[in-house]
Amino acid sequence: MYEKLLKEARIVRLDQDGFVFHAGDLCQAFLLLLEGNVRVQLTSAGGREVTLYRISPGGSCILTTSCLLSQEDYPAEAIAESDLVAVAIPRTLFQDALDRSQRFRTYVFNGFSTRLKNVIARIEELAFTSIDARLARVLLDLHEKQVDKVTHQDIAVELGTAREVVSRHLKRFAAERWVELGRGRVAVLDPAGLQRVISSTLRD
Repeated sequence: MYEKLLKEARIVRLDQDGFVFHAGDLCQAFLLLLEGNVRVQLTSAGGREVTLYRISPGGSCILTTSCLLSQEDYPAEAIAESDLVAVAIPRTLFQDALDRSQRFRTYVFNGFSTRLKNVIARIEELAFTSIDARLARVLLDLHEKQVDKVTHQDIAVELGTAREVVSRHLKRFAAERWVELGRGRVAVLDPAGLQRVISSTLRD
């Protein structure tokens, strides 16, 4: 079975900022990411975007697995955050491998279960965590990665809210001297202050 997978699977490459799939696309293959990072997001009819989850090397996409199993079209879109290299297993071969290989079936459904838990945790965060706490967490993550070149729109996509909401909260954070704002730039000045925002929300 694995020899057939290796023989018929193909290596696909995609440049940064390219679309891995669009909402409404037919799912044609099971994808296993080898290099790069993918952001899966949902876009509303009004154009608002929200990040659902990310895929890193060694991972697969829960939406892809779901669409292959249900034979439905993609309900969201995926964008390459860097240059990508992935293995694409055609739909018919994927179904055959699920039917015939216990190891492959276990691998697919273990990954599906893990990522489903992550998606549920993400939904809980969007529904029940305050904007302040989510914003502080995003800023601390960027600070740890030594990234300060980020737009208010980029942050809005992460938070699942409007750019205007992010701008308003960032101005208040800047007034507290927790961050410094610039054109296309948000620099963290006081990580401890942002951590207090998160901690106070947890206590509440």
